[in-house]
Amino acid sequence: MRLLADAAAATLLGNATCLSWYDKSHNRQSPAHVECHDDGDKPGCVDYAVSRGAELLVTIGHGDFIFCYRPLGEFAGEAS
Repeated sequence: MRLLADAAAATLLGNATCLSWYDKSHNRQSPAHVECHDDGDKPGCVDYAVSRGAELLVTIGHGDFIFCYRPLGEFAGEAS
């Protein structure tokens, strides 16, 4: 599923990075310390990513998988 979400992000945002994700069936998420659950208005992984500049949310199924992306923009040209 991640490859599908990455392809969608590349098409819509260009050079982008996945800030957070959630796999409902395995109850796994990244970053691990974020509460990614279905309670409330937004899952914790979405709040986490939005607060860090995410502009794209890719949801597969009925929230079975959630991937949050931020375009690299000005960071893409920086040397490590």
